[in-house]
Amino acid sequence: MGSVVSQHNSRLFTSESVTEGHPDKICDAISDAILDGLLSKDPRSRVAVETLVTTGQVHVAGEVTTEAYADIPTIVRE
Repeated sequence: MGSVVSQHNSRLFTSESVTEGHPDKICDAISDAILDGLLSKDPRSRVAVETLVTTGQVHVAGEVTTEAYADIPTIVRE
């Protein structure tokens, strides 16, 4: 995720790992499905999509430039 340079000129690398079913994994899967769906119909699509989840709610935010259509509510439910 990031690195920090200490006063001794060494680096400390950190990372995060989450398991299947974690909200981050679910969000990534939804965003990836939207991206894949758009790119399969329009390879020139430009997609910057983030998915946010909380209890009983899913929000998809970002910007898309494409000639394709993605049925986002259906993608989220799948």
